[in-house]
Amino acid sequence: MTRFRFYTATTLDGFIADEHDSLDWLLDQPIDESGALNYTDFIGDIGALVMGATTYQWVLDHNESTGESWSYTQPTWVFTHRDLAPVTDDVRIVSGSPTDFRQELVDAAGKKDVWIVGGGDLAAQFAAAGMLDEVIVSIAPVTLGAGRPLFTKAYDLELREFDRNKAFLCARYDVVGPRPTR
Repeated sequence: MTRFRFYTATTLDGFIADEHDSLDWLLDQPIDESGALNYTDFIGDIGALVMGATTYQWVLDHNESTGESWSYTQPTWVFTHRDLAPVTDDVRIVSGSPTDFRQELVDAAGKKDVWIVGGGDLAAQFAAAGMLDEVIVSIAPVTLGAGRPLFTKAYDLELREFDRNKAFLCARYDVVGPRPTR
C-alpha cells in the first residue's frame, strides 16, 4: 500500500529554511550518507514526488549554481498557483487540493511510496487531507530564530524510531492526527 511520507531536515528550533529560503545551515552539517535514516535507503522506496513551488525553485536554482541537472527519476508534482515551467517531461505543475491528485499519485508511485519533499505548509495540507502517513526528520544542531517552519498545523505524531547520524538526531514518526482545539 502506498504511503505518503514527509522526509526532511529541520533546525533545532523547527525551521526547514531560513527567511531567504536558504538551506546553507543544512548543507555544511556532517552526515554519514549510509547512516541512520539516510537518503539513499529512503529514496529507493519512493515512486513519486510532491513539492511546493518554493522547494521546486530552490532545487532549480541550486542545480543551476552547481551545474547539476534535475536528479529525480520519479514523476514529480509541483503544487502551486504560480506560472512555472516544468524542467522535464516528468514534472507536472498543478494547483488544487492534494485529494484532487491522490489516485494519480498512488498510480504513479506503483508499489512504492510518495515523498512530500517540502515545504512544511504543503506537508500540512497533505496531513489535513488525510494523506500524510509518516514524518521522517533529521534535526540539525542549529537554530535560526526565524524562517520556513517544519510544519504549519498542530498535529500529534507517534515516535517509531530514532537514531543519530553524525550531527543529526533522526526520528521517524507516524501521523496520528490533528491536535484537538481547546
